[in-house]
Amino acid sequence: MASERNALAFVIGYDISDPRRLLRVHRRMCRHAAPLEYSIFLLVGSDTDKDRCLEEIDELINPIEDDVRCYALPLRGFQGRVGRASLPAGILWTGLPAAIG
Repeated sequence: MASERNALAFVIGYDISDPRRLLRVHRRMCRHAAPLEYSIFLLVGSDTDKDRCLEEIDELINPIEDDVRCYALPLRGFQGRVGRASLPAGILWTGLPAAIG
């Protein structure tokens, strides 16, 4: 992983049509990034980390049936949520992009 000083943040999401491939992709993504939802992940690292993750996922998917997307987040962009919190009250996760700097 990149040092915090050089870290970037990426949101990676996927739509996998086959349940077996879906499970494989999810397990592989958990090695590289933190799940925000079942098929939405936050990867904090370098461009090389992101490229390595996507190359591994590319080997698991069917490019005709499946869809994987990656979006770079701005280092100091707006962050917010609507609805139920993803973590219990009192739990703070400092690995979110706001901690990058």
